[in-house]
Amino acid sequence: MKEKEKNVMDRMIAYCGLVCTDCDAFKATQNNDAALRAEVAEKWTKDYTYPFKVDDINCDGCIPDTPKTIGHLNMCAVRKCGTAKGVKNCGLCAEYSCDKTEEFFKMVPDCRKTLDAVREAGR
Repeated sequence: MKEKEKNVMDRMIAYCGLVCTDCDAFKATQNNDAALRAEVAEKWTKDYTYPFKVDDINCDGCIPDTPKTIGHLNMCAVRKCGTAKGVKNCGLCAEYSCDKTEEFFKMVPDCRKTLDAVREAGR
């Protein structure tokens, strides 16, 4: 197995290509870090023009059986689609890339690179 493929396969990756294990919201939740939660809420409020509160920063990832998820996940079209299709993430979907992921990539372009790497690795 190539090193690049191993790196992709060792990370927790959401349907959309966000790397949960690299995300500060995920890290803050896993470490119960109030200061990091506050930093994330402040940064995301600026970046996404939505008033995030510290209590909003609670996430174990977006996989359906995780107990803590960011509140907007119930509205996430990418997550709904991935869950309905039963794929581990969109990089493994037969219809990748689609309108839902393309719209998301406009906001978070690095996710395309992640999902492309997943697809290439055949994860």
